[in-house]
Amino acid sequence: MAMGRKTGLCLLGAMMVAAGSARAAVPGQDPAQQTDDVRQLVSDYDRFSAALDPVSAATRGDPVAAEHWPDDSPHAEEARHRERLAFRARLARLDPSRLAGEDRLNIRLMSWENDLALEGARFDTARIPFTSDEGFWLETGYAADNTPLRTEADANHWLVRMSRVPDYYDQQIENMRRGIRTGFVQPRLIAEIAVRATKALAALPEQDNAALRPFRTLPGSLPGPTRSALIRKAQQIVHERIKPAERKLARFFADTYLPASRTALGASSLPDGRAYYAWLVKEQTTTDMTPDQIFDLGQSEIARLHREMQQQMDAVGFKGNFHAFVAHLKADPRFYVHTREALLEKASFLAKKIDGQLPHIIGKLPRLTYGVREVPRAIEDGYTTGRYDPGSPALGISGGLMINTSHLDQRPLYELPSLVAHEGVPGHHIQIALAQEMSDLPGFRRDYATTAFVEGWALYSERLVGEIGLYPSPYERFGMLSMEMWRACRLVMDVGLHWKNWSRDRAVACLRDNTALAGKNIQNETNRYISWPGQALGYKIGELTLLSLRQEAERALGPHFDERRFHDVILDEGAMPMSLLRQRVRDWIAAERSESGSRMSEGPKDSVKREMEK
Repeated sequence: MAMGRKTGLCLLGAMMVAAGSARAAVPGQDPAQQTDDVRQLVSDYDRFSAALDPVSAATRGDPVAAEHWPDDSPHAEEARHRERLAFRARLARLDPSRLAGEDRLNIRLMSWENDLALEGARFDTARIPFTSDEGFWLETGYAADNTPLRTEADANHWLVRMSRVPDYYDQQIENMRRGIRTGFVQPRLIAEIAVRATKALAALPEQDNAALRPFRTLPGSLPGPTRSALIRKAQQIVHERIKPAERKLARFFADTYLPASRTALGASSLPDGRAYYAWLVKEQTTTDMTPDQIFDLGQSEIARLHREMQQQMDAVGFKGNFHAFVAHLKADPRFYVHTREALLEKASFLAKKIDGQLPHIIGKLPRLTYGVREVPRAIEDGYTTGRYDPGSPALGISGGLMINTSHLDQRPLYELPSLVAHEGVPGHHIQIALAQEMSDLPGFRRDYATTAFVEGWALYSERLVGEIGLYPSPYERFGMLSMEMWRACRLVMDVGLHWKNWSRDRAVACLRDNTALAGKNIQNETNRYISWPGQALGYKIGELTLLSLRQEAERALGPHFDERRFHDVILDEGAMPMSLLRQRVRDWIAAERSESGSRMSEGPKDSVKREMEK
């Protein structure tokens, strides 16, 4: 799973949209004029999108954004909604038949993203700004890890942002108060997790506050007195502003939010909850599938995966049933390490093993490197088993494959290859770093991170590395299938919880009865699906789309199918909804068939000459 924000900031006013609206194209306009209008529209939308998330904008080197936190206030939401309506009006005045190439793709993606946001505005999602393992109070740490202080000016920008942490927290508290008044709150189970998390945050010693971490990167060339003054200022802000804000937040969750939390688990129990969940399904899968269709798909995938798992059990000669085999795996000491460092070393070895084979399966690789890191110990207990932390090519920060090193008796090694492939390479790091480096694309496309594409590619990657020998024995292959089964269960669990009113125990049973996941992971993951409805659906939907497109390409191209070129086609335009991806791949298949037909009609000398002319 890749880290990312779900809400954003509107720093720029409606003047940006108004300034560009006069240039909107109309049907019948000459093609050159429409091209200019499209590019002005894309430029305006790009600035609008960058303003939504100043934390991400700062990682791209924006010094103004480096002083801000997201603005999720009702006033900002209203302004944002007006701007999106203006964009919709400008888009409606275009003549799609006259668009081609990048212009066409930019407009199609912009329309999809903008319309989806307008459709979801009615649900006021800012009222619930946290999940079981993510929350706005972690934003300081994420921003700190992506804010190197290479100059005094960098440090001063960060000091301004530090001083604004209390205002950011207060805004989120007000949003949650609005949620309390309207009954749009998390279940008590999730509120209790937030109480513990914010209490632990408030109890951390001042010197361990995440906001101070960037000052470790101050350059040695900075004069000593200047360096000392900056650090003292930062410590003063932590003492006088940030720590009081953290204590206030912890009191709010314990004294106000927890008593107001709801007893029901599913999103359908919220006001307008069934419509809300249906919108989330569309947002996360980028399809028109209904919750019931997704539930049925999940059940069929569970049945298929059980058949494949049985094949691996047969391969090792195991005579018992599925549950006996899982118990055998969990009890076998060879599948566990005993120190945090050993787990990180195992993950690092697997990561480098994949690195050595990547050119065989992907043609274009990113320049940005990545490292293997621990999940911060302050949040590890309720955190997922691993995650990817995007880096920044602009700021010289590598990506991070984060491994949860707590509860080592529940971190089996047969799951580790799939985890590394998903969160590291060729999963999240390759896809996200490539998108970050696409300087010829608008920023909104480099940042677009729909779950179905991002997580679908990462889950597809888990199977992909089987081609390069990452699962040498039936045990590793069973582990890979167990990890895929985990995602198949998500389809059933998420719809069960949020559409069919399942209990938590019934949801837990799907993972317990069908996977080899450890108990700790099962509990944490179930809490995540309860707290973040819909998100768990994108993984499988995206992966199955990619697999079907690959099969379609292999059938159509036969011996001319090139795996590396196929993967480049998937990745080299950034993330996109499944409908746009499907059309893009089919256009590529048609072009490849045409090209291969031309090669076959040429004589040997003509074919060689044509390749040389390329």
